[in-house]
Amino acid sequence: MKKLKICGMKYPENITEIAALQPDYLGFIFWEKSSRMMDVGLLPELPETTKKVGVFVDATATEIRSKINQYQLDIVQLHGNESANFCTEIKQLNVEIIKVFSIGTNFDFSVLEQFLPMVDYFLFDTKGKLPGGNGVTFDWNVLENYPFEKPFFLSGGIGINEIEAIIEFQKTKVAEKCIAIDVNSQFETKPGLKNTIELEKFKKLLYEHEI
Repeated sequence: MKKLKICGMKYPENITEIAALQPDYLGFIFWEKSSRMMDVGLLPELPETTKKVGVFVDATATEIRSKINQYQLDIVQLHGNESANFCTEIKQLNVEIIKVFSIGTNFDFSVLEQFLPMVDYFLFDTKGKLPGGNGVTFDWNVLENYPFEKPFFLSGGIGINEIEAIIEFQKTKVAEKCIAIDVNSQFETKPGLKNTIELEKFKKLLYEHEI
């Protein structure tokens, strides 16, 4: 069964509503240029089973350490041009690491190799104007060229309309390495504000189809 990550949470009341759905991961974006920038000083209480993910774009280790301490983050998601050495530095902060790569039609998976020793997961998103939240999917067939055993998150414009595509993706060999579906913009009424009813429906469909 795939896990569910809901990213780009921003508003305390909405965070509480979405947390009640007990997603496996909730993502909070700490990038000043994002319309989903997380600036609430204190998080509402979350279920123990929900891991808190901090999303950063080319932040300094000091900035990341500060947010880990402030929000008790479990995972750091690196969404910029962070080096393998930088990932090693962040790994020493006692968190899991997700390293994000934006996928186009001719992606060279060999660039991932240097990150294998120090990251826990990759996340594959759609190549677009923004580091994330572009709202469109990429061609998942590209992932058939993924040569490693490292588990990954599938992201990029995924919404209710992608359920059938996810079911088809499940039949592929590479899907065995996909541990979670990451959703964001397709479930928003405005940046950072998630539609609880639609997300509940999406989660139910994932479970019904044993995705």
